[in-house]
Amino acid sequence: MKPLIAANWKMHKLPSEVTAWASDFEAALADTDRSRFDLAICAPFTHLSALAAALDGTGVAVGAQDVSSHAEGAYTGEVSAAMLKDLGVRYVIVGHSERRAYHHEDDALVRGKLERVLESGMTPILCVGETLQEREGGRAREVTLGQLRGALEGVALGNAGGLVVAYEPVWAIGTGKTATDADAQEMCGAIRAALKELLPELGGAVRILYGGSMKGDNAAGLLAQPDIQGGLVGSASLDARSLAQIAAAC
Repeated sequence: MKPLIAANWKMHKLPSEVTAWASDFEAALADTDRSRFDLAICAPFTHLSALAAALDGTGVAVGAQDVSSHAEGAYTGEVSAAMLKDLGVRYVIVGHSERRAYHHEDDALVRGKLERVLESGMTPILCVGETLQEREGGRAREVTLGQLRGALEGVALGNAGGLVVAYEPVWAIGTGKTATDADAQEMCGAIRAALKELLPELGGAVRILYGGSMKGDNAAGLLAQPDIQGGLVGSASLDARSLAQIAAAC
């Protein structure tokens, strides 16, 4: 499977900064064989139009960080999947740990968002992962696979490329801590096994990303693991050269 490197800018940068960043990113990738991997930049809603224009013709996909579970209607402040698709968005993050923690999103809500993304012909990046307390309590696999099953229960998937799963150990997000290559592979291997059970014909070909303080100096080891097909990159993606370095490790 071709790796996917997906940047998650979170609530950083301004729309007016997008064009310069994209130019720097293209320059940083100039000597890299880009046929080896896919790239996506997941930015705040306010940045998406500028990002789509800046990335036009580069082969880098535009991604969103969230979506409404409603198709349309009187939901002030919400952004629908159809609106994102109309802007040229290809990937949408659903179930990120920060949404689960700060906005109390449960598996049912995450599943609703994932279904709206699939219905609109975009690809959801489904995030799953445990907190430090859950890991230290021996519940890492239980929690992570529970989130996976909760989000995918009853969901129809047309092809393996229509879904990406990102394993994000919450204790490693933005903390500088990173799961060891072996730890990451153990959990991503468990996710792969669960995907094969949930999606017998497709689960073996769904891309699994690692998301938890992936950087240029640890990307190669993580990406070399058999069940890791890319990364969901947070803080390191804010610097164009840093993200290009991670992509070059594929």
